[in-house]
Parts: sequence; C-alpha cells; structure tokens
Amino acid sequence: MSGRYRVGAALAGAAILTAAGLVAANWATADEGKRHTTEGPRVEPTKLIGAPGTKSSLQAETLRTELGSRAVGSYYDSAGDLVVAVSDAATAELVRAAGAVPKLVRFTAAELNSVQSELNRLAETSRAGKVRSWYVDPISGTVVVSVPKGAHDIFTERFVERAKEHGDQVTVKTVYGTVKPTADDFSLRGGFQVDKNTGYVCSLGFNARTSKGTRVFLTAGHCTSGKPSFSRNGYILGNTVYSSFPGNDYGSVDVIEGWDQQGYIEGWGSGSVAVHGVASPTVGSELCKSGKSTGWTCGRIVANNVTVNYGNNKIVRGLFQHTACVESGDSGGANMTGNYAQGITSGAALIDGKCLDKYNRSNESYSQPIGAALRATQTELVMGS
Repeated sequence: MSGRYRVGAALAGAAILTAAGLVAANWATADEGKRHTTEGPRVEPTKLIGAPGTKSSLQAETLRTELGSRAVGSYYDSAGDLVVAVSDAATAELVRAAGAVPKLVRFTAAELNSVQSELNRLAETSRAGKVRSWYVDPISGTVVVSVPKGAHDIFTERFVERAKEHGDQVTVKTVYGTVKPTADDFSLRGGFQVDKNTGYVCSLGFNARTSKGTRVFLTAGHCTSGKPSFSRNGYILGNTVYSSFPGNDYGSVDVIEGWDQQGYIEGWGSGSVAVHGVASPTVGSELCKSGKSTGWTCGRIVANNVTVNYGNNKIVRGLFQHTACVESGDSGGANMTGNYAQGITSGAALIDGKCLDKYNRSNESYSQPIGAALRATQTELVMGS
C-alpha cells in the first residue's frame, strides 16, 4: 500500500507491558489484522432483533429536546415502548401527548443532577475509594451508586456515607468484578487493532474527517494519552492529534496517505456494518460493539451520563453503561445501534480479565458517547453506503 512505512523491530513480536491506569496486554498476531484488503467491504448490516426502531429513536430525541430539564431521563421498557421519567403531572401529560409513556418519579432532574455533581466534586477533591460508578437512573428515579462487593476501605465507606446523606435520592447497588480501561488495539475499519509506539494496542473506533479534510480516526482518550504514534500490521498510521483523559475518554489520530478509510465497522464474521449516522444513547436500546479482543458482541444500554472511577483519581464523566462483553484490547472500538454510531469503548468490569457474563453475571461495560468526541475533535464521521 503506497504511502506506508515499515515500523522497526521494536513493534514486532509479543510484549506484556504495564502503565498507570492501563491493563497489561498481549499483542495480537499480525494474522488478526489481515481482513483489510483492497477489495470493497462486504456489507451485511445486522438486523437487531427487538431493538427500538429509527422512529422510536427520533421520538426519544425530540422529547429530550422539548422537555429539557423537566425530564429525569428516558428508556425503552421490555415491550419496546419509550418511557420518560418526569416528576410532575403537567409534564407527564406532554409525554403522553407525544405518544410516549410517562412515569412519575419522586425527585426532579435538577435535584438528582445536583446529587451527582456533589459526588463528582467529592471524588475529585477527596477520593471515591473503590466505588465503581454513579449516575442518574430514570428507571428508579434516583442516583444509583455502584459499590463492589466486599469494598470496606475508609475512602469507599466515607464516599458511600456521604452519598447516603441524600436519603431516598440515592440507591446503593452492589456490583462485581474490577473495572478498568480496556486498552490494547487500533485501525481503518471500526474495531480493527491499532498499535501504539509505547507497546500497547487498542481498537479503532471510527474513521473521520475535519472540516479541512484532514483524515483521522477516533479512539479512546486513555489510548491517546501521552500523544503516542500508531501503526497497523507494522506500517505507520499516524500521530495523536487530540487526547482527553481522564474527565473524558476520547482522542483522535491523523491518518497518513495510502490508508483506505472506510465508513464501515468490522463485524468479525457477521459482515461489515455501514455507518449511516450518529445516535444518542437511550436506556433500553440494543447496542453492539466491535473490538480487537472480543470481536462483535451485543447487549443493551442500561444507564446514561455515568461517572466512572477507574482508580488513582482517574474519574471520567458522561459515559453510558451497557451489557455487551468488553475486555482488554477493545478500548477505543466502535459502538453501534443498527447503522448508527453510539460511542467509543472506554472500559469494563472484569473478573480475572474476563467479562462478567462468563461468571453468570450481567456485563458492565462503559462507553464514551460519540457526539462529545466529534464536537471536541471538530470532525465528522466517514459514512458507508
């Protein structure tokens, strides 16, 4: 492929490395990356069984815009109906008139957001200990605080005590496994492996362009932290342009001439999925993710605007939580609902490095919404046909 240069021997073979906040990972073999050819991508979009349709997604977006802070949040119930949590009867009537199902909850969005903001400040100015995450949950109408089973250190207990001071506005939930960023891969269809010059690998999220036509790909911010350069299959890709982690978890890397940027996500045996646009994560929506380590896995979105504590005061805000399997090496990979981009893989709770579903528990994975990444990097996605 013209315009590529062979990376030196430092990138060859296998390596196990560690870095603050990142997982030690084995490099994948070059064979894993040989799906990229000069032929056009094979497009077989996966039909999402039972997933809310485009009409429902547009309905959710419209209600979000119209109701603003009057709504605590929205989600799809088991029947596929859009439910909007509100705290007063007048707003409930607006929801009903729009064709959605209102759910009256006890506390307002302002009250619950204030609780989450206070916990954010507590985590950043003091410590959150081993507390996993906290977010406003439209289903319970409370701020859900997730605490690992058996976590009884002084920082965790102090954080939980402060959270419980808010009474019924807070629900404390016991969770399992250890959450960590899933760095280990990067590339030119979403989900492909990409290699850092520092020895780690991550997954490529989405190909994108700036308003000036500069070619970049988007990935996780903990992958671009320190502004490394990237390669794929021993050939140079480009250098980090933008990086944000912690706080956020997104970054962009320029792509040198010669690489074929495609508006498709690798389906790992399910065919490539074309990117047709961008969606905002809605609780209850089906979501599938593509990544170097676990390939194409699917689940559902269970929470929005989640603040996650990755340890060592690495706090990331505004993530969404879902139940698709994510493991080390999937970081930065693409998250899709149908043909619409949802986000970029950030991290997951793991037991012995494996997804929780391997231990008969629901997966707990976290992703950076794609909209925030596009705004920060001033880019637009490369679309597929």
